[in-house]
Amino acid sequence: AAAVWARWRSGERFEAALATPFSGRAGLSARPSAPPIRNAPDSRITMKIENSFEVPAPPEEAWALLMDVPRVIPCMPGAELTETVDDSHWKAKMSVKLGPISLVFATDVARESTDEAARTSTLSANARETKNRGSARATIESSLAQTDGGTRVDVVTDLALTGPVAQYGRGMVQDVAGQLTKQFADCLQRQLSAPAPAEASPAPPPPPPAA
Repeated sequence: AAAVWARWRSGERFEAALATPFSGRAGLSARPSAPPIRNAPDSRITMKIENSFEVPAPPEEAWALLMDVPRVIPCMPGAELTETVDDSHWKAKMSVKLGPISLVFATDVARESTDEAARTSTLSANARETKNRGSARATIESSLAQTDGGTRVDVVTDLALTGPVAQYGRGMVQDVAGQLTKQFADCLQRQLSAPAPAEASPAPPPPPPAA
């Protein structure tokens, strides 16, 4: 009996105390801590963003800019052209900030279609976050229409975010995406509104040889 009592005092009582809730004891809580919130890998956000603007340039000049994708990519905020694969495929790095979170996407850009007669062009961008925090896909359709003062440019972007990156909240994502596409449209507008560089003046003729 004495051995049983000693064993209970030294071990079993301690184990029982560990199993007993801390209710009623000062400075301790009986509630277990909440498990960490994990981002659902199958989360998805889709949205469509439309921008329109006019530029004092003929449609031919606007069309030439849209066809010059290496010149268009830097107009995407945070985008940097890293490789030209061929005439219809490019690679880029794109940095985006969602609230306090900084994201970097490795992006494949492709020219999906062009219709010079209708003056419409479609680009696609497939991006994966470099730290495996999700992926993004965008389809950017641009169309031109002649106006009395120049050209109207319509840009329609279909955007889809998948994975943890989509968990930052539709409202935040939509606000940031709207700002980015507006900055993209503003950059195109500035490039199309800029005057063409003046042609260099011909060099003066050489002086006549000395007599």
